[in-house]
Amino acid sequence: MVKVEDVQQYGKEQFDAAVTAANDYQKNVQAIATAFGDYAKKSFEDGNAFLEKLAGSKSWDKALEVQAEYAKNSFESFVAESQKIGGLYADIAKQAYKPFEGFVAKLTPAAAN
Repeated sequence: MVKVEDVQQYGKEQFDAAVTAANDYQKNVQAIATAFGDYAKKSFEDGNAFLEKLAGSKSWDKALEVQAEYAKNSFESFVAESQKIGGLYADIAKQAYKPFEGFVAKLTPAAAN
């Protein structure tokens, strides 16, 4: 027989888990937004520096060298930031599930019986 206190405790645990998950989600979304903003700012600054170098080039060879360097650095920066932001998204998924692990663990043995 199910007791009222057990149902109340179950409801409280689920509410607490949902609040924890919402707080973690909000923090992770903020971290992702910050990472995107930082990357956009850095990309803009790198683009400006590239244009300054390109404008200061005295020959076609130097201009091509500057362009190749910029392309290489931009690609490396993009890959690194993409991996960083991808890791933040993976953290969201892990942390969203974490508060419910105890709940699932409690239900799993009950479902097997």
